[in-house]
Amino acid sequence: MKYLTIALAKGRLAKQTLALLEQTGITCEEMKDKDTRKLIFVNEELGLKFFLSKTSDVPTYVEYGAADIGVVGSDTILEEGRKILEVLDLGLGKCRMCVAGPASARELLQKNEIIRVASKYPKIAKDYFYNKKHQTVEIVKLNGSVELAPIVGLSEVIVDIVETGSTLKENGLEVLEEICPLSARVVVNEASMKMQRERITKIVKDLKQALNE
Repeated sequence: MKYLTIALAKGRLAKQTLALLEQTGITCEEMKDKDTRKLIFVNEELGLKFFLSKTSDVPTYVEYGAADIGVVGSDTILEEGRKILEVLDLGLGKCRMCVAGPASARELLQKNEIIRVASKYPKIAKDYFYNKKHQTVEIVKLNGSVELAPIVGLSEVIVDIVETGSTLKENGLEVLEEICPLSARVVVNEASMKMQRERITKIVKDLKQALNE
């Protein structure tokens, strides 16, 4: 039996996904060992391989077929823009992608002025401003705390993930516009879906059932 390979994003999402998979009868005991240095984990009985990767790399592994299935946040799927099939919304890690900034920036957005936008997600920011709002903006990519950008005058607004909004509030910022809701999704390699359709659809169906229990 050919192995089915599943790529999981390191951290909390991987733990939540594994707990969900356990409800469907898919386990991987090796992965529970906190001290392990292994990169690939195998369940011989079920013919499954698992590996943990950096969140932003999951769609890449899936597109190129190094993983048949991946679980990753929809923010990463949108930003990476890979050719993959999105088959299930797990509803884990729910949050929103928003435009945020000081209250004074609301007017700049309404008047469609040329502004500077700081974000870890330049592709999402560009798509939103250019294709949905038809507003010309300069996008600055940052890797760290983007909340700092409007405070120090690097940008008028930011595009970032908002969970509770408390970090924004603490820094005198607020949500000005909502771009889209976000959550963890199951993605599948296009060729794998053709070759291993039966096995993949069973896993997806079982996950769906586990979510409804």
